[in-house]
Amino acid sequence: MTLCVLITNSYANRSRAIINLNRLAYFTAVVDTGSFTRAAERLGITKAVVSQQVAQLERDLGTSLLVRTTRQVRPTEAGRMFHARCVMILRDAEDAFDEQAQAATAPTGTLRITAPNDYGTALVAPLASAFTAHFPACRVELTLSDDTVDLVSGRIDLAIRVGWLVDSSLQARKIGSFDQLLVASPVFADRIAPLRAPEDLGSLPFIANLALREPLLWSFTRSDLDRQTARLQATIAIDTTPGVLAAVKAGGGLSILPDFLVAEDLAAGRLIHVLPAWQLPSGGIHTVYPTARFRPPKVTAFVDMLVAAQKERFFVTVPLE
Repeated sequence: MTLCVLITNSYANRSRAIINLNRLAYFTAVVDTGSFTRAAERLGITKAVVSQQVAQLERDLGTSLLVRTTRQVRPTEAGRMFHARCVMILRDAEDAFDEQAQAATAPTGTLRITAPNDYGTALVAPLASAFTAHFPACRVELTLSDDTVDLVSGRIDLAIRVGWLVDSSLQARKIGSFDQLLVASPVFADRIAPLRAPEDLGSLPFIANLALREPLLWSFTRSDLDRQTARLQATIAIDTTPGVLAAVKAGGGLSILPDFLVAEDLAAGRLIHVLPAWQLPSGGIHTVYPTARFRPPKVTAFVDMLVAAQKERFFVTVPLE
């Protein structure tokens, strides 16, 4: 479908020009991917069509939007500013069509989600499979990253944020919580058995999670009046939570991981819960949406499935005797 809009040119005696909105989508894809070839692959059309349409867009606007070299394509200053506007225009156009299609009984279209590596791998990725099986007219693009992805520029429909939200203009909904657990491989069982308090952890190797702001400073609580802060020394440091889990299971040392990631290993005896009488701060699990956006049925349906899956989680910790 070709989308067009009639605009009034402030120049050239205020003559009228037709701008093809598809060209905005082609240009945006080129900037997002840094390549005409990759943009064509994303859009499912030929590279020649993308190149021709973007060139026509530049002629329509009377300015250069892209700098083309043999190795890369990057936006000019005018192109960067125009790209930011295009993202908003295309998002508004998608919202308009989604809103009109709300009466449809089944969700349709591409659902773009971002989630952190650990929670995304443990729950969101399997749920994406169930979602597309239940709604065959939908497809899911899932970005797993521990970085905070900008929802507007990334054209993201839904973000899953795990932990502690910072102040934001985005709309958020808390759908659950998680506990943090100090865990280790059973190879450390003999060295763990004598431990009574966090202050005893200094003699054991620790695996730091560099995805966290304070990977070595932890506050433990046993009661309202019994608290200890432990500053641990890392023998291994890894920048993704699944990577930390793999190192812990391999016997590299102790670490602190979310319950949703270690539940099965604890239940199966592949991991040991260390100092189970001491608790670490719990965190929240939130769904986050772009501000003031219409939420199409595909978003609502996925969040409903996610909330149901979150409620069905069952975690087992294995206390030491």
